[in-house]
This record gives sequence, structure tokens and C-alpha cells, in this order.
Amino acid sequence: MIDLYTWTTPNGYKASIALEELEFEYRAHAVDIRTGAQKTAEHLAINPNGKIPAIVDRDNGDFAVFESGAILVYLAELAGRLLPADRAGRSRVLQWLMFQVGGLGPMQGQAHVFYRYFDDKLPAVISRYQNETRRLYEVLDGRLAEAEYLAGDYSIADIATYPWVRRHGWAGVGLDGLDNLARWFDAVSARPAVRRGLEVPKGVQDSVDTNPETAAAENAAIVQR
Repeated sequence: MIDLYTWTTPNGYKASIALEELEFEYRAHAVDIRTGAQKTAEHLAINPNGKIPAIVDRDNGDFAVFESGAILVYLAELAGRLLPADRAGRSRVLQWLMFQVGGLGPMQGQAHVFYRYFDDKLPAVISRYQNETRRLYEVLDGRLAEAEYLAGDYSIADIATYPWVRRHGWAGVGLDGLDNLARWFDAVSARPAVRRGLEVPKGVQDSVDTNPETAAAENAAIVQR
């Protein structure tokens, strides 16, 4: 049994999609970042960085794992799926996983913040992060011209990248001209486990689709994190 502590963010969806793909039995707990629930003492005991997602493996002595990339590797190794055992295959997956964790996530995350969340609009800053996000999308598009999925076969690298690309519009970045990325996006979107993962936590509306008042509350929470 895995306990998942999460919210409706790209990083949160990484964990829930992986759990669905790997068919783990798990319980999802909503950690409402709009209210600062990720900063409570209870949550900090699981993730000292005060973020989501985090998991606790109840079958491994209540072992806690935080950081979304680390969660994906832990789950894939536990299941023996979505991360190849051979050295080259494993490295290929980890390279594209780190590309998302160290590049796409931080750059697009800043595009989200400055484009959507700050009251004071800073055109040069917004342009800087949107342009870098678009450049990283172009890297993905180039790779996907060579392979069906980022590491060849579907893997945790695709799971990590998909929720961020899904929010390209939220960052003000288009997919025009990126036909390979669009093909990949449609293929991943059609996976039943991906669709199920995007419904976690249950009963919480995805912030991409929230009305302006709800979005404003979440925006303020993200800026303060």
C-alpha cells in the first residue's frame, strides 16, 4: 500500500499517473497548497521541503519518498517496469527524466509564475521564460522525430514530461509547428492510466480549468511557496 500526498499540479500528476500505470494499490490524500497544507508539521515530516507530491510506502517500514523524479524512479524500480534494467536503456530514461526535472519543469514553472501569477507584469522576464520553455519543447520535438517515446519505449520520462506539456497554454507557450511533440502528446493523453491519474485527488478541480477567483487563490499560494 502506498499513501500519496498530492495536489492538481504537473508534479502531482506525475506521481498519480505512475501509480495508475504501475497498478499499485494506493490511497490519495489531497494536500491543498492554496491553504498552505504543504507547510504543516505533519506534511513536513514526510517532505522536509514542504512541497507535493510525496509518497509513503507502508510495505517498506513507512518509507517516505519526496521529489517527483525520485518518486518515479522508486515506483518504477519497485514494480520492475517503465525503467529498463540494461545500462544503456536505464541511462536513456534517466537522461530524459533529468531533462524534465532540471530543465523543462523549472523553466516552465517560472513562465507560469511570471505570466499568470505576478500582479506586476515584467515583459522581459515573461519572454525569457516563455522562450526558453519553447526552446525545450523544440528539443523534445526533435527527439520525438526519432522515437515514438522519449526513451524509445514508454517510460517514466514520458510520465514526468507529459503533465508539463499539458499545461503549455497556462505558460503562454504554443505547440504550433511541433508536430512530433503534438503526436506524442495525443498518444500519451489517450492512455487510460493517464486519464485516471489526472483525476487524482478525487473531487478537486484541475487548476487549468478553474474559474478566475479560484485560480487567483492558487496563484497566491504558488507565489508564496
